[in-house]
Amino acid sequence: MKIYFAGSIRAGRDYVAIYEILIAKLKSFGTVLTEHVGDKTLSVLGDDGPDDRFIHNRDMAWLKSCDCVVAEVTIPSLGVGYELGWAVALDKPILCLYRPLPERPLSAMIAGSYAITTIGYSSLEDVWPLLENFINRIVEKRGLLPGA
Repeated sequence: MKIYFAGSIRAGRDYVAIYEILIAKLKSFGTVLTEHVGDKTLSVLGDDGPDDRFIHNRDMAWLKSCDCVVAEVTIPSLGVGYELGWAVALDKPILCLYRPLPERPLSAMIAGSYAITTIGYSSLEDVWPLLENFINRIVEKRGLLPGA
């Protein structure tokens, strides 16, 4: 299973520790194509490629080849929104995780989408069984090998 993980880079790295934990968990289900999103040394400059076109084209190739998308969307990000829009257009199963914050409601374009499953959480411990269920449904539906 190939998993595309999306999280804020240039919009802010405040949740990078959470991304790192989520990516580690996702790796138990398969290959995380975008492991760099959880790299604490990656700055808001998003300097993970020689230039922006390279980053865009690389990430789009990964998005097209993935079996599912998991995103942490607490920090609003234009890039993550772009990726999610493409994932919907590509008919990828999508799970968006977010921490409900009264001063920052989840975007209606994410929360209201028929094609995106959203899960609010206060603790990552709450997320694990729901994440496992999401992945297992994809494995069953697509006939994939678990953990492959």
